[in-house]
Amino acid sequence: MQDWRDLVRRITPMPDAEKIEQVNDFFNERVTFVDDIQVWKQKDYWATPLEIMGIRQGDCEDFSIAKYMTLQTAGTEIEKLRITYVKAKIGGRRSTITQAHMVLAYYPTPNGEPLLLDNLIPDIRPASRRADLEPVFGFNSAGLWVGGAAKPQVSNPGSKLSRWRNLVARMQSDGFE
Repeated sequence: MQDWRDLVRRITPMPDAEKIEQVNDFFNERVTFVDDIQVWKQKDYWATPLEIMGIRQGDCEDFSIAKYMTLQTAGTEIEKLRITYVKAKIGGRRSTITQAHMVLAYYPTPNGEPLLLDNLIPDIRPASRRADLEPVFGFNSAGLWVGGAAKPQVSNPGSKLSRWRNLVARMQSDGFE
């Protein structure tokens, strides 16, 4: 936890480009990917940042949520961040086999191309360089976007995403706003 607090303190004054690199590296280097069923004994569980840091294990949702909350805590504008559910092609770009996956998208400008923070690939890449990912929907605390929509279709994502609503309540009890 102290390393996380130090990270937040260190990156807060940095430009966003440096923040996202630091945060992506921090979690990708310290947390091991493990399926929810093994860690939480549940098919799908969204861990709070404190939970993932406490056990240093999590799945793609946990990585994305921890990165999102860390960047938000360090002052990155929420409008620039979306936790994004994607279909990931398994076995290469031409594969027809897909798997549910989650990444954090950072939008440098409102209509700009997002940069993707992923636990499976160590470097941050623009969405155009991730042909293996097809966005389904993205969300943050302010809204829910479906497909490639420029504006949110839902202004209260908790009304549609029960896991997000549950996670926000648990994070608030952990001290996150």
